Amino acid sequence: MLRFDDPLVLVGAGKMGGALLTGWLDQGLEPSNVFLRDPTPPAEMAQLVAEKGLRLNLPLEEIQVSPRIVVLAVKPQIMDAVLPDLRPLVRPGTLFLSIAAGVDLERLDELLGGGAAIIRAMPNTPSSVGKGITAVIGNDLVTDADKAICDSLLGTVGDVVWLAAETQMDAVTALSGSGPAYVFALAETMTAAGEALGLEPDLAAQLARMTVAGAGAMLETLPDDAATLRQNVTSPGGTTAAALDVLLGPDGLAQLMRSGMTAARDRSRELSKQ
Repeated sequence: MLRFDDPLVLVGAGKMGGALLTGWLDQGLEPSNVFLRDPTPPAEMAQLVAEKGLRLNLPLEEIQVSPRIVVLAVKPQIMDAVLPDLRPLVRPGTLFLSIAAGVDLERLDELLGGGAAIIRAMPNTPSSVGKGITAVIGNDLVTDADKAICDSLLGTVGDVVWLAAETQMDAVTALSGSGPAYVFALAETMTAAGEALGLEPDLAAQLARMTVAGAGAMLETLPDDAATLRQNVTSPGGTTAAALDVLLGPDGLAQLMRSGMTAARDRSRELSKQ
C-alpha cells in the first residue's frame, strides 16, 4: 500500500504518466490530492478523472496547496514549452520528478528557472503491469526525504535503482528503457521461426509468448543468474546446444545485442543535445 498523503501534480497523462497514476491510485493514493495537467488527456484518463474526482487543468493559482511532488511525464520535445509555466511551483519542499528521456538535470533546472530539487527517472513500459524497473538520479538539492518519496511512488510499479552518475542514464536507456522491445522482437522472431518449421501461426505465437513469459518469471523468482539458468537447460550435444551454437556464435546474438544497444545509447546522447 502506497504511503503518500501529500498533494501531487502530474503533468502529462500519456502511456507512462497514465500507467504511473493508475498504479498509484490502485495502491491507495487519495484522488483528491491529485492535480492533473494535460490539455488533451487520453479517453481513459478523462474517464478516470470523472470517476475518481481528480482535479484537471486547474490554473496554477487555483492550486491552493503547495504540492510535495510534481511529476513531469510529457514528451521531451515539448519540455521547453511546458516547464517555464511551472516555475511558480518551484518552492522549498517541492520535488520535481521527470520521466522524460534525454532531458538532463541541468536542462530541467534551467527550464524551471533554477533552484528546483529534481530527480530524473527512466522507467520502462512493464511498469504498466507492475513489473517495471526505474533508474533514477537526483541533483544536489534532493534530500533523503525526497529520495524516500521517489522510492515509494516508483516502487508501486516495480523496482527502483539509484545511479552513481547521470552519465549512466544513456546506457540505462539502451538496456532497460528500450529493452522490452528487444524481448518483444525475440518473441516475434521465435514465432516466425516456428511457423517456418511447420507450426500453425496461433500455436507458434502461443508457444513463443508463454516461453518468453515463463523464462522471465524464472529470472525474477529464482536465485540463479541468466548464464546459470541457460546452462541448466542446455544438455551437451542436445537440441538446445545445437541452437545456442548458432545464436551465440561469433556473429550471433551477443554481437547483435551489443551493436543494437550501442546504437540506442548513441541515439539517446544525440536526443539529449537537441
